[in-house]
Amino acid sequence: MSDIEKSHAQNIRRRVLRHILTNGGGYMSQACSSAEILSALYGRILNLGPSEGAPVPPPFPGVPQKGKKTVTGSAYNGEKAPHRDRFIFSPVHYALVLYATLIEFGRMDPKGLELFNVDGSSVEMIGAEHSPGHEVTAGSLAQAISQAMGFALARKLKGDTGRVVVFMSDGEYEEGQTYEALGTAAFHKLGNLLVFVDANGFQCDGIMTGVGCVEPMKARIEAFGCTAEEVDGHDIDAICRAATHTDPDKPHVVICRTDPCHGLDKLRERWPRLHYLRFKTPEERDGYEKICQEWEKA
Repeated sequence: MSDIEKSHAQNIRRRVLRHILTNGGGYMSQACSSAEILSALYGRILNLGPSEGAPVPPPFPGVPQKGKKTVTGSAYNGEKAPHRDRFIFSPVHYALVLYATLIEFGRMDPKGLELFNVDGSSVEMIGAEHSPGHEVTAGSLAQAISQAMGFALARKLKGDTGRVVVFMSDGEYEEGQTYEALGTAAFHKLGNLLVFVDANGFQCDGIMTGVGCVEPMKARIEAFGCTAEEVDGHDIDAICRAATHTDPDKPHVVICRTDPCHGLDKLRERWPRLHYLRFKTPEERDGYEKICQEWEKA
């Protein structure tokens, strides 16, 4: 892992923290856990063309309706060519982290983040199909994997060489729909479906093991006919190696074991309530401001 790749991941965290400090709250632990995964995806793994999205995202185009072209945020991932990958972003509450990633990799202007959660903006707090970098509205967690499976089947039938790559959270493996989609993908031998899971062990109600059970995740995924591999989710080289699986007839899932406080130890003061960072006191905010200023000077 090069210094440049480490810098990309750290800059994603920095951009998210600065946004949270400016706006009074946000999903910080998700940035801490997923920054290396998204850096690996946009930096090395995904075969995407240059962004075709407006540098500063346009307003919300209105709900889909008959006779009106549907607008999606997939333009920020480039052309939909047969040899290009399609990227499906499933845990839409991570939207802020995705926007920071798009900015970091030159696919969106930093001014676009000023539109975050503004009434009438497409830069939604909870990403939807029209939001930058999103191609589908995931709705409840775990719906996007079914949509991605449908894309992968269609691409296989058409003879496309590009893959369908999905980013998920581990909380989605508490949903039965996830396993139905994986089982169907395995049945249709969709080796063009590649899934990355941010397995940080947390959800909105705290530690996942106190809410439900997703383990042993690898064995469960394999039981539905897919291949699976576990890696250190903060090791970009390991993530990229795991993306090069060799079975052309089986969907592949990369379980990235991550730390929801990686790079920001101060967040551990809130353990185990890490899902959303909203400052409780001016003093707490000042502590995060000091950290952010140190990052910005580095």
